[in-house]
Amino acid sequence: MIRLLNLPVHLVHQAIQQSRKLWVRVVLFGALSLVGLVVARLGAVFLPARLTGSVDIAAVDRMFGLISSSMLAVTTFSLAVMVSVYRATSTQWTPRIHRLMLEDRTTQNTLATFIGAYVYATVGIVLRETGVLTDAHAFLIFYLTVAVLAVIVVYIIRWTLHLQSFGSLIDTARELEKITTKRLVERVALPCLGGRPLTDVPQGTQEILAEVTGYVQYIYVDQLQKQAEAARETVYVAVDVGSFVVAGDVVAHVSGTVKDSGKFSDAIVLGDLRSFEQDPRFGLLVLGEMASKALSPGINDAGTAIDVMTRLTKILSHFEDEAACGSDAKYDRVYVRPMRAAELIGSGFAALARDGAAIVEVHIRLQEAMKSLRRHGDQGLQDAALAFAKLEFRRALDAIPFEGDRARLLSKVDPEVQQT
Repeated sequence: MIRLLNLPVHLVHQAIQQSRKLWVRVVLFGALSLVGLVVARLGAVFLPARLTGSVDIAAVDRMFGLISSSMLAVTTFSLAVMVSVYRATSTQWTPRIHRLMLEDRTTQNTLATFIGAYVYATVGIVLRETGVLTDAHAFLIFYLTVAVLAVIVVYIIRWTLHLQSFGSLIDTARELEKITTKRLVERVALPCLGGRPLTDVPQGTQEILAEVTGYVQYIYVDQLQKQAEAARETVYVAVDVGSFVVAGDVVAHVSGTVKDSGKFSDAIVLGDLRSFEQDPRFGLLVLGEMASKALSPGINDAGTAIDVMTRLTKILSHFEDEAACGSDAKYDRVYVRPMRAAELIGSGFAALARDGAAIVEVHIRLQEAMKSLRRHGDQGLQDAALAFAKLEFRRALDAIPFEGDRARLLSKVDPEVQQT
């Protein structure tokens, strides 16, 4: 249950989430088309007589009919293409990518434009048949309809160009890289989500329990700070974004006794699915799943795995250790677990390294990726990359059967990694 004190923040979060859904844009574009008709109907009284009679209303009727019939067919076709691409991508790469593709702005804006134009034309036909729109309104309605046709043409061109790469490997991987990089950069810019780094929970704290079962989708550290200040206590968040918890599990600790623990638990949002929000590990995991799927015997595409490793390396190059984030923490009464470099590397590389254990090209590129990360300025990332490189080097030697391939791998691996 959402308490009233947290309601405004939750509303903002929900508004952001809903704005990324197709139906919101469809409603907005449809409402905009109706507003356009109303404005044109009311604005006709301000036109001079010479303009009012300069356009034949029959031309408007023909344009209404053209838009109404064509947009219904185009929208149906576009929806079929969209569903087909979504299903193919989920099957070919990973079902987790489906949620990101549902938020594709070009697709949403195109479909919303087509449906909005259909609503505009259909309502225009109804208003003409009922006599609400007459010859006196023909001038404004005509040029408004011309503008609608221009917008339709622009979006048809954009949609055609978008379909050339929509759902392809390159486009899908690029979008995943983009959103994951964005989330990691946001996290680095606000270490520990603005709180202090959690190293240990003191004794004698009050446990805050999860009220439902699900994944941690979002942690409102600002709300936890507000509650902690009101209670004059300190909050220790016991879970990471992306963690799975069962109802009754401990999600946080409070340094003292509080009467309404629900005000604290409400600031930790749980859902049935993991979200890309606040969770760069999820983006890394999905990219790793794409590479792992490409290495399956049915696909056997090592090139995709190598491409994904390149993208993972680019993303992780933005990492910075959060261990020192407490000195100038924005929310000084909230302690949050720092991101760990080893977990980020494991999320992205572990599955593909395991599934490509016997493919020498994959492990050569993996070692090159770890070598690049070891040159990164962050010491924590350097140490994690070295440990992962050593682990996967041993796995590769055990899995690669051909002596020549093992020798090829040995020639590419640094002596430091070969040391056990």
